[in-house]
Amino acid sequence: MLELLGTIGANIISLPGILGLALGMMTRRLWLGGLMGAVVGVLETVIFAHWNFANVSMVELLIAVVIGLCAGTLGSVIRIKGATV
Repeated sequence: MLELLGTIGANIISLPGILGLALGMMTRRLWLGGLMGAVVGVLETVIFAHWNFANVSMVELLIAVVIGLCAGTLGSVIRIKGATV
């Protein structure tokens, strides 16, 4: 349980969370922001596995993609709401 929570927390404050949010704030399309965040999640996981999919745990990849997707979508929502105020 602690390993799962640590993986989630590490992804939130790492590349999928921060870079996904920043990339999501560059667009007003929710799907594009989510897609860019998910791509960051996949790339971050593969880079830290030394470009070898054999070293990638499916749980880590899934968590990174979900966190990147949520962060990118949140960035797009921030962009949309900030533009209408």
